[in-house]
Amino acid sequence: MPGCHPEPVEGYQQGAAIILDIPPTRLDDVLAGGVSSPVRAGRRVGGEPFVCMRAEGPYAFDPAGRRYIDFVMAYGPLLFGHTPTFARDLDALAARGVVYGSTTPDELALAERIRTHLPSMERLRFATTGSEAVQSAVRLARAYTGRDVILKFSGNYHGHFDLALQDAGASAETPHADRSGIPRAVVADLAVARYNDLGDVDRHLDRIGGRLAAIVVEPICGNMGLVETVPGFLEGLRERAGRCGALLLFDEVITWLRLGLGGAQERAGVIPDLTAIGKVMGGGFPLAAFGGRADVMAMLAPEGPCFTGGTHAGMPFAVAMGLRVLDHLEGDPSLYASMERRARSLADAIRATLRALDLGYTVVQLESIVDFKFRPGPPTRSYDDQRLVDQAAYAAFYHAMRARGVLLPPSHNEVMFLSTAHGDEDVAFTAQAIDESLRELRAQGVV
Repeated sequence: MPGCHPEPVEGYQQGAAIILDIPPTRLDDVLAGGVSSPVRAGRRVGGEPFVCMRAEGPYAFDPAGRRYIDFVMAYGPLLFGHTPTFARDLDALAARGVVYGSTTPDELALAERIRTHLPSMERLRFATTGSEAVQSAVRLARAYTGRDVILKFSGNYHGHFDLALQDAGASAETPHADRSGIPRAVVADLAVARYNDLGDVDRHLDRIGGRLAAIVVEPICGNMGLVETVPGFLEGLRERAGRCGALLLFDEVITWLRLGLGGAQERAGVIPDLTAIGKVMGGGFPLAAFGGRADVMAMLAPEGPCFTGGTHAGMPFAVAMGLRVLDHLEGDPSLYASMERRARSLADAIRATLRALDLGYTVVQLESIVDFKFRPGPPTRSYDDQRLVDQAAYAAFYHAMRARGVLLPPSHNEVMFLSTAHGDEDVAFTAQAIDESLRELRAQGVV
């Protein structure tokens, strides 16, 4: 059965050599920390980091050729798996040139289609990564309001620029700002509130309200596990930003397209002043954007004094892939329903196992995202809840699943992402692997 158990396959050609193994010491010798992004080192779970040699559909392959059902999905953007049909025959796109340094008709076409689905983005500007999109939107908010202070939320992750890393979720490793290269002045212009807690927001606003440029928030959080907002929270942020003369910025880098063509803002019925999008939009290629009210976006150069830009912003190859992504989603509305059905099936199977083992963990599922944490009680509502997770138990679970041929994120803060490439057989095998792994951990006294 495809994706069932780690299976040895023949080594594949890379240049003239067949590569079957990469010693971890070699990784450390040439890559800082052995990785190009900290979460990949797997320090939260221990053991040898997973090295991916190649990937296909819902599967990742290690250097020894073993196959794993992949639920990392590059932390969200691979909505269609690793090798979607629209990512084939790319020679024609590359033959047009990869990057111009000039505006292209495809940029206009993609921007217009994005605005159709996200009307709040009256004007937008392309960027390369989600970090860059949020950073640019924050700078724009400060330029528009003439203020400096930003309010964000503990456990939200908005990228790796200075302002975003204080008390961030995901794989951010900045426990001490004064030792992490973040200037004290940056932290001085930042307020970090408790997610889903308007009372805590008000306590901060009592102190900084007149200096507030923007409230930045993940409208549905995917970086301290999957966390939905409580009723009234986003509406409360909308009202408070308006009352303070500040802007409301939604970070939909994970949620747009992952939760549907209207994103989290359509689901919540709350309209932000600015939105940052990325990840899924490029189908795995580096593509992001930020945008919002026309009067706010008019502050950007060349019309206004606020500069954002870059040689790869609106890169024609990535923009062309963005058009293909929307073609795919708009052309087959059933894709979301099939992913949601499989995600719901997996979530239900996990709940059954937890009940059988009398483990009081809560399973949460939204569209194609599934998550549960090694913490008894109700669903996570803030980073305070997430800090109570038994990280050692998750580490043991991660390795038990990896031994059975299922690849999970190497951090308890992350979630399981399904794709259109995951089939019913992959879900069934994963459910069985979870059942076996949890029973094994229970027998060992880990959970």
